[in-house]
Amino acid sequence: MATKASDSQVELPHSSRDPKDDVMVLGQPSDEEIDAFIDEMEAELAAQGGLRKGLFQLEFKNPKHFTWVIVAFASMGGLLSGLDQSTISGANLYLPTDLGLDTRQNSLVNAAMPLGAVGGALLLSPSNEWFGRRWSIIISCILYTVGAALEAGAINYGMMIAARVILGMGVGLEGGTVPVYVAETAERKVRGNLVSLYQFNIALGEVLGYAVAAMFLRVPGNWRYILGSSLVFSTIMLIGMLFLPESPRFHMHKGRVLDAYRVWKRIRGIHDRESRLEFYVMKASVQHEARVVAESAVNKRFPWLDFFTVPRVRRALIYANIMILLGQLTGVNAIMYYMSVLMNQIGFDKEKANYMSLIGGGSLLVGTIPAVFLMERYGRRFWANTMLPGFFIGLVVIGVSYQIPLDTNLEGAEACYLIGLILYMGFFGCYACLTWVVPSEVYPTYLRSYGMTTSDALLFLASFVVTYNFSAMQQAMTRTGLTLGFYGGIAVVGWFYQLLFMPETKDKTLEEIDLLFQKPTSYIVAENVRNLKQGLGDFFTGRWGSKSAGKSSTPRDRMADDEDEKAGFETA
Repeated sequence: MATKASDSQVELPHSSRDPKDDVMVLGQPSDEEIDAFIDEMEAELAAQGGLRKGLFQLEFKNPKHFTWVIVAFASMGGLLSGLDQSTISGANLYLPTDLGLDTRQNSLVNAAMPLGAVGGALLLSPSNEWFGRRWSIIISCILYTVGAALEAGAINYGMMIAARVILGMGVGLEGGTVPVYVAETAERKVRGNLVSLYQFNIALGEVLGYAVAAMFLRVPGNWRYILGSSLVFSTIMLIGMLFLPESPRFHMHKGRVLDAYRVWKRIRGIHDRESRLEFYVMKASVQHEARVVAESAVNKRFPWLDFFTVPRVRRALIYANIMILLGQLTGVNAIMYYMSVLMNQIGFDKEKANYMSLIGGGSLLVGTIPAVFLMERYGRRFWANTMLPGFFIGLVVIGVSYQIPLDTNLEGAEACYLIGLILYMGFFGCYACLTWVVPSEVYPTYLRSYGMTTSDALLFLASFVVTYNFSAMQQAMTRTGLTLGFYGGIAVVGWFYQLLFMPETKDKTLEEIDLLFQKPTSYIVAENVRNLKQGLGDFFTGRWGSKSAGKSSTPRDRMADDEDEKAGFETA
């Protein structure tokens, strides 16, 4: 995958926010209240024998050093996820011949991993709810390890399919759980950076997968070593998880307050004011969230039915998942999985095709960097409406390269293809981050875990459909027709959709976003058209960076404006 789940996949809404924001919602506690609560926890802990000691009870003299463990862990999780999604590219050049696979069978081998990931994504919520974050990650590491071992030892088509499905289940489960674990355990000041680091390392892992393929290129049975290489990382990650604690947020969610405090004291400490405040807010917010579900859900017994019966929730579901589909149906995963094959088709021999795949993976990696650092500065609509035309241009250049005769102008065809690939993967690197940022923001608090599970599963399902049908679509549409007509056509249609229907959620609180999606779609379209006209006017008259007059600058004032606008619209 080009990207995975972000910190807002955390089931409980405050985990990636400043605790002071939650204090505003929950009421400002006094220092005396916080100290009394911490003293009570200390007394309970002392009565239970204090902190547990043992081989697997990781502890540092300075609790903040635990953050470095989280950095390493997030990096390992991202690398593993990206690695397992790109190693199949190099293996594709040799595996079909060794196992005697026809085109359709090899298509299913490629697509079996995203198909398995759909199952892993569907297991995400129940697994996190029943077993917790830590054990969900351990289970995903076991699935990774078993799947990679079966891949490396596969002797027939059926065994390879089983291996890929099992591996995919690990990808789907781990990809949605590791960012949650990181967001719930890391220090607030670095939480967003660490989750972004996880996203970055997915792209880095994809580059590593192409590099691993190049390393084992001349080794007999090379595809077995290529596919089995993730065993090293999954084993390290599995062993590392044995030394890490369960998320304190999960303990608190389950009502195990003392267990949450025991973990919190080990990984964050209780000596500074912010840490004590954050733990207090964590406890108070659990009670607050229970009230939110009770008050917000229309369908009390099955809250997820609100996706179909409540217009505000239905709008968020449709909007978020169209963003997911736009990211997948433009072909990125099919191109990643078949990268070496595509390089071979354009004229590179098998050895060079493996090496040249690094260009595509590297472009994707570099493309994620601007979005990680500048997403908040320029806003969602800017990135979406700038990136889609960018990788459409890349698709056009790739399509043109297929029309250059290889027998008379091989170098020209290869150069044209590589330029198009760099443009496509580079622009998509930015857009891929957006396809998870946007869904994570628009679901209401009480449905966030359901919504993110839905989006996660849909992402992998779309990836399966695109990857499985890639070879057949190439034959039916021609390579230029598939690249420029189908993928490029979806990019064009998606661009117009975004211009008209995509709201801007930059700088908005979750409460403001909730108010935004309570408005009719026609209101959002009218506002976008108005902003487009103003933006074009500002551009052609040289008033770049001008701001709309009359817009309030504080969250409270903006929410009041939104309420007034909504009331005015409903009255009209």
